[in-house]
This record gives sequence, C-alpha cells and structure tokens, in this order.
Amino acid sequence: MIPRLKDLYKKEIQNDLKNKFGLKNSLMVPKVNKVVINMGLGVDGNDNKILKSCEEDLSKITGQKPVSTKFKKSISNFKTRKNSNAGLKVTLRKDKMYEFIDRLVNIALPRIKDFRGLSISGFDKFGNYSFGVKEHIIFPEVNFDKVDKIRGLDITINISSTDKNHSLELLKKLNFPFKSERSN
Repeated sequence: MIPRLKDLYKKEIQNDLKNKFGLKNSLMVPKVNKVVINMGLGVDGNDNKILKSCEEDLSKITGQKPVSTKFKKSISNFKTRKNSNAGLKVTLRKDKMYEFIDRLVNIALPRIKDFRGLSISGFDKFGNYSFGVKEHIIFPEVNFDKVDKIRGLDITINISSTDKNHSLELLKKLNFPFKSERSN
C-alpha cells in the first residue's frame, strides 16, 4: 500500500511546484530524499540499560532499528571517551520516510505543549531542513509510563533542491506548521 503522503506528492504537489516555479522537467521539482533522526545520549550512552530503552523507543517511533553512534575523540571536559556510545540515529527512506513525516506533522507536532510552529531559520545553504524536538514522548508509539527520562530528538529532512525557497514551499505543501513571519 502506498503511503498517503507519497500519493499526494505524486498526484498534486509535484505538478503544483512544477507550475509555480516554472520548471521544465519534473526531475527538477524538489523532493524529500531521506529523513535522519538523531538522539544524543551523552554520558548516559555508557549505561547499557538506558541505551537499550532508548533504542526501543526510537525503533517504535521510526519503525526501524537505530544505529549506535560513537565519539570520535576523548574530551575530558565533556566526560567522553573515544569509541564509547554517543547516541542513536536512524535514516529513513522511501515509504517509511513518508509515513514518518505524516505522523510527525499530523500527530506528534500538535501534541507539543505551547507549540507555535517551526522556525523558518532551520534551512541550511543546501536546502535541507533541521529542527529539534525537546520531548520524544510526543509520539503516541512511546509508552509514557515506561520512559525513565525524557530525551530530545534532532530531525533532519534532506531535500533534493538547492534553493531554500523551493524547499520551504515543498514542506508547506506537505503541511509542515511554520511560524508566520510578522512584520513589526
């Protein structure tokens, strides 16, 4: 079964963006390549019990087993050792990516307390969008009673466009809730 958001992109969004920006080829239209979700653990990465519970939570959220990331250097001020666990990351592509974006935009983000929208300043010079979520418990898949500590997530959306305006328009069409710019 094709994810709802992927079907919407192929049938409506792709043609809308092509006409709006005057693109000649449909391959020039911006599209989402992948979504990377990162959960930094810091000092807690050395504890196998905490690492295991965070791994379970992240796999429930994404539907895919996370990869453990390691520190590259030993830094005494941050209490890090080379090759010890730094956190967890998951890279989503194809159907799982569209399903995650759909759940993120329509279910998880509205559950954030005092949520006013995502910042437009999260775009880099390549047109990718990154933002952070302070609580991983906003996803309904995570059992709130079994969570020992609330952790944050970094979410990066890799977009094929190199223009920030094209990427922003794509994410708006995908129903991302951005803050409205107010002129003072």
